[in-house]
Amino acid sequence: MISKEVSVPVDHLTLNGQLVIPPDPKGLILFVHGSGSSRHSPRNKWVAGMLNQSGFSTLLFDLLSESENRITENRFDIHLLTERLVCTTGWIAGQKELRGIPIGYFAASTGAAAALTAAAKLGYMIKALVSRGGRTDLALLSVDQVVAPVLLLVGENDLDVLELNQRTFKKLVSEKQLKIIPGADHLFEEPGKLDEVAHAAATWFEKYLIPENPPR
Repeated sequence: MISKEVSVPVDHLTLNGQLVIPPDPKGLILFVHGSGSSRHSPRNKWVAGMLNQSGFSTLLFDLLSESENRITENRFDIHLLTERLVCTTGWIAGQKELRGIPIGYFAASTGAAAALTAAAKLGYMIKALVSRGGRTDLALLSVDQVVAPVLLLVGENDLDVLELNQRTFKKLVSEKQLKIIPGADHLFEEPGKLDEVAHAAATWFEKYLIPENPPR
């Protein structure tokens, strides 16, 4: 398994990330972090590790530079975050060792809004999307343009976010599922709950990210 630091050129700067490529990867999952988080998020690193074990490449990266992240407004600038994600997706698609690989998004909190908006822009380039406790309401104007299958994961006790995701679910027109994780709160810190998230995500990506008839 290959693990390496990467620098993604966007706008006037570069974004730092950690790219992991297992042998014969089934697809690549870009992790889209929420406000105030980073590629070092222990929760997303845990889920990424589980996806690596399931045969998926992962890219955990920062949508903002360190100085940009210190400005609170940037963390909620969905347009900015979306454009950064679109650029990063294009960069990944152009990497020699990953060219032609199916691409999916795993997003959390405000990152889910950027992921949904980017998926709406990129169309069939994004094969599947999973949101963990996502602020999907921040992308309501775009969700009906998403063609990728979408899995919304929400903790049972995260009542406000659950209500927001229910509104998003109604507006989605692509293949979709809203899965409530019993006994979980917003951060899924309860024992075993993050494992449930990782298992659900891996199952979704296995179903929708992998081509039914891969080239021989």
